[in-house]
Amino acid sequence: MGSIDEHSFSAPPEVVSVHGLLFDFDGTIIDSTPAIEKHWHKQGNLMGVDPKVILATSHGRRSIDVFKIYDPSKANWDYISHEESLIPKEFGHDAVEIPGARKLLVSLEEVNAPWAVVTSGTRGLVNGWLEVLNLAHPRTMVVAEDVENGKPDPTCYLLGRQRLRLPDTAEMLVVEDAPTGVQAGKAAGFKVIGLATTHTIEQVKGAGADWIVRDLTSVKLNAFQNGKVEIVISDALIN
Repeated sequence: MGSIDEHSFSAPPEVVSVHGLLFDFDGTIIDSTPAIEKHWHKQGNLMGVDPKVILATSHGRRSIDVFKIYDPSKANWDYISHEESLIPKEFGHDAVEIPGARKLLVSLEEVNAPWAVVTSGTRGLVNGWLEVLNLAHPRTMVVAEDVENGKPDPTCYLLGRQRLRLPDTAEMLVVEDAPTGVQAGKAAGFKVIGLATTHTIEQVKGAGADWIVRDLTSVKLNAFQNGKVEIVISDALIN
C-alpha cells in the first residue's frame, strides 16, 4: 500500500447521520487477498494467461468482466458462480476480517439498523466467507449477478438502497476500499468512507471518498433512532 504511515490519520471524531449503510465486502469487511490471488492463479493457468496481468486489474471488478477480456467462453454465471463458491472452501484459511468489521456489524444488528452488502463477488462467494468467518449476515445483498454493469456503475448501490426498502430520497453511507467502488458510491449520490486497506491513499482519495480511514476500528455506531443511523468516524485522514 506504500505510504500509509506517512499520512496523518488524526481527524477529530465526526458524527454522520444517514438512513442506511451499504458495505462492499472484500477489502472492506474481510481481506481475502491471498485467497483471491490463488484463485486467479488457478484461472490464469487454465486460460493460459499470466495471473499477474489479471491481478493488476481484477480487484473490485466482477469476475464476469475480467473473463470477458481474457476468455469470453468462461464469462457466464454458471461457471463463475461455481468457481467462486469454491474459494472459501479451498482457501478459507487465507482470509481474515478487516479490523473493526465484526464489532461494527454486530452493533448494527443489535439495533436492527438497515445495512446491506453490495459486492462485485457472487452470492456463493459471499455466503461462503460469511459462514467460514462466522460474520453477521446482512439484511440483504446485491451481488455480481444482480446487475448488468458492475462498479463503477452506480446501479448496484442504488439497488442496495432499494432492497433495504428505503425511499429514493434516503441518504446512504457507502463503505468501500476499491477506487471503482468509491466511484460507484459517489455516482449514486451517496457519502463514501474509503478504507486504506487494499489501495493507496492517493487512489482512494482520487476516486472521491469523503473520508479515508485505516480500517473499520475508526467507524462506530453511535445510535439508531427516528429512522436515522448515527455513525461516528474517528481518526480519519487529514487532507
